[in-house]
Amino acid sequence: MAVPHIQFSFAAILLLVLLSGCNARIHKLSLKNETRFAIDLNNFGFFANGTLNVSLSSLWLSDIVNYSIYPVGFSLSRSRVNGVLSYTAEETEVCPLTVTKTTNDEPLILFLIDSKNLGVNVSAMGVQDNFLIAKAKLDKPKEKKVTKRANGNGEPNDANEKPLNTNPKQDDGKGKEEPAENKNPNPAGEAKKVEEAKKVEETTFLLNSSVKPILALDKTNGLYNFSFLLVVGPKDQGLYSLKFHYCQNRVPGVKKPYALTVDVVEKNPGESYLSAAEIPLSRLYICMAGVFFTAAMVWVYMLMKHRYSVFKIHWLMAALAFTKSTSLVFHSINYHFINIEGHPIEGWAVMYYITHLLKGALLFITLALIGTGWAFVKYILSDKEKKIFMIVIPLQVLANVAYIIIESTEEGSSEYYLWKEILFLVDLICCGAILFPVVWSIRHLQEASSTDGKAAMNLEKLKLFRHYYVMIVCYIYFTRIIAILLKITMPFQWQWCYEFLVEVSTLIFFVLTGYKFRPASNNPYLQLPLDEEDVEMDEVVTESGVLEGISKVKKTSNGRERQKEPAL
Repeated sequence: MAVPHIQFSFAAILLLVLLSGCNARIHKLSLKNETRFAIDLNNFGFFANGTLNVSLSSLWLSDIVNYSIYPVGFSLSRSRVNGVLSYTAEETEVCPLTVTKTTNDEPLILFLIDSKNLGVNVSAMGVQDNFLIAKAKLDKPKEKKVTKRANGNGEPNDANEKPLNTNPKQDDGKGKEEPAENKNPNPAGEAKKVEEAKKVEETTFLLNSSVKPILALDKTNGLYNFSFLLVVGPKDQGLYSLKFHYCQNRVPGVKKPYALTVDVVEKNPGESYLSAAEIPLSRLYICMAGVFFTAAMVWVYMLMKHRYSVFKIHWLMAALAFTKSTSLVFHSINYHFINIEGHPIEGWAVMYYITHLLKGALLFITLALIGTGWAFVKYILSDKEKKIFMIVIPLQVLANVAYIIIESTEEGSSEYYLWKEILFLVDLICCGAILFPVVWSIRHLQEASSTDGKAAMNLEKLKLFRHYYVMIVCYIYFTRIIAILLKITMPFQWQWCYEFLVEVSTLIFFVLTGYKFRPASNNPYLQLPLDEEDVEMDEVVTESGVLEGISKVKKTSNGRERQKEPAL
């Protein structure tokens, strides 16, 4: 048991390191030497009047790229099939930034970065009900005028213009004409005025196919930056996908590096940082935690009532139910703080991940032990059954570590997709591995029912094991496949029902498993197999002398004696 303890300790230390940089719904992604042609920054479900704030603080691009042929920029698309499949999933051969029209009415917004003219061309397609708030690019005449004044040496350019004072220290007694804030600097007031000036510079655009605004693109030390705020209209609420595209890298054999740092903040009405499908999850998890805790208390009461028929596996099942309830409590608290703060509180998040790690390990260990019949029928596991545990426990720890990394890593990072694939593959392996002990027990019972004289009892156990096998298969298929299929067919605001179905199916599976293997004297699974000498048998003591004709009578399995005729 030293290996599992080491693995649990390693996983706990790893999650503490990962959570130190976790920002949850307030996203900040920094990529260097990136070569991917498309980066999925985030997916978020917006209600009406939800806001998307994107700030590209730095973007480094190669100067040899022809941006007119291979554009660079962002795409914001609403899902085509209830928030799962967007238009970008179908356009695999062409760059999505080159699309000029959509085949349906789904809203699509493209932000094309023009590094040559220092502008961001916004193209809105489909039925739009969204507002865009951003700093618009200044007209060329205004730019020339400002440049002309900036290049002067303090001399008036026109007769009506006043000279610019380039040396405030040598004002020759004309300091009275300076603004009051220059005489008495007030940092707080200046910051407030700068913020107000910034708001004045921002322009609100009602997006539609006829309006094509051009946003200002600033360049500092070779790095480009701009920002925008999108307000979702009542008609366009849904699940949106924000992506960054570098179209030249879509060409085979071309891998141009680039670097970017982007901040993304999404909000729903009511200052909620959670997606539309995640808002009910906090209440859902706390309610299900109460249900699991009630079921655990009922199970403990049953164990205390039938204490003489209780085995160690029964207490392990009780520990699993309590751990599941505790994990849901911390999960609910974690979502609550994400909803109001935009990021989890590290202490609560660590407690959730620890309980989640324990719950996952206990679940597969308990299922495998029940499948092998440990403590009920036999107290020693075979070598191949021990190998199953040596495989399942490390894989389950790896799956939980992958889950923690996914939860605390930005969606746009390359590690996110790697660990997501690892989680899916390892989870399927664990689910398939726990079926082997059940299959081995079924085969053993089939062989035993045809060889010994206890066919009735073995057939009862065989029937129970087959039911348990079907239960595990149904649970795995429903939580891994059917529930996901239901999720992609639901509207975006009802996708929380996926988590509800998973938790309810887990509760039903726990209840059925406890009912099948409950500690009761009439449970066929808990009836220990009879030894060979327990079979009713007449044993002749002697055939001569005073004890001739006397036979030894043994008790039957039901405890009653049966009178035998004297031996002839």
